[in-house]
Amino acid sequence: MKIDIANGKTGKTLVVVDVTKSDTILDVKKKHIKLKTHLYPTRMSYKLSLKDKTLAEDVKIGDIETLTDGSVLYFKDLGPQIGWGTVFLAEYIGPIAMYLVFYCSADCTYIYPDSKQSGHNFVQKLAMGCYVGHYVKRVLETIFVHRFSKATMPIGNLFKNCTYYWGFLGLYLTFINHPLYTVPSTETQVYVGLGIYLFGELGNLSTHLAFKNMRPAGTKTRVIPRPNGNPFCLLFNLVSCPNYTYEAIS
Repeated sequence: MKIDIANGKTGKTLVVVDVTKSDTILDVKKKHIKLKTHLYPTRMSYKLSLKDKTLAEDVKIGDIETLTDGSVLYFKDLGPQIGWGTVFLAEYIGPIAMYLVFYCSADCTYIYPDSKQSGHNFVQKLAMGCYVGHYVKRVLETIFVHRFSKATMPIGNLFKNCTYYWGFLGLYLTFINHPLYTVPSTETQVYVGLGIYLFGELGNLSTHLAFKNMRPAGTKTRVIPRPNGNPFCLLFNLVSCPNYTYEAIS
C-alpha cells in the first residue's frame, strides 16, 4: 500500500512511499531517505497526527490500525543530530582538561596576578584528584557502562550541556586553585568531606551498573528500577533517581 509523507507544518505531501504491513517505521524512513538523501533515520520523526506522539522505529505498519492505503504520516525534520555518547564525552573530557590547565598554572601571573606560591597544598592536591577522578569515572562509564535508549540528540544540546558543565567548573576551580586559598581549620573536615565524596561516588557507580543490568545490550528495554544485592541500591526504594542523589552527595 501507499503512504503519503506530509510536511508536519504545512500538511503538504512531500513523498509517497510503498510499504507492506511487515515494514517498520525505520523501513519507511529508509525509503523516504532514498528520495531525500540529505536525511538520516535519527533526524526523522513521523506522527499519525500533529497531536500524536512520535512513532517508534520498531513499530510495524500492520500494527497501526488507523493506517491504511493512502493514509498520511506527518514528518518533522529534527535537525542535525549527535550521538549521546559523543555529547557525554565532550561534557566530561572538557572539565578534566580545563581543571588540569588551571591546576598546573597556579603560579602563572597571567592567570593569577597575585601568585606567590611555588606549589599546591594538600587540600588543593586532594581536590584535583577528586574532581578529575569524578570525570574520569564518568568518561569510563560512558564508554563501558551506559546503554542509551536513544541514539542521538539535537546537536544544539552539545553546546548547552558543555556550557553548563564547563561554566560551573570555571567558578569552582578558580577559587580552589587560587594562591590565596585557605585550607579548612582542621584535618577532620577534610577527611569527613573525602569520605562523603567517596560514598557518593561508589553509590553513583553502583546505581549506574544496576541500570546497565536492567537493559540487555542492544535493546531499549525499560523496567521499573528495583534494588539488587548491592546495599547502595537500596536507595531505589526511596527516590526515583538514586544515581543523581549520590552524585549530589559526592
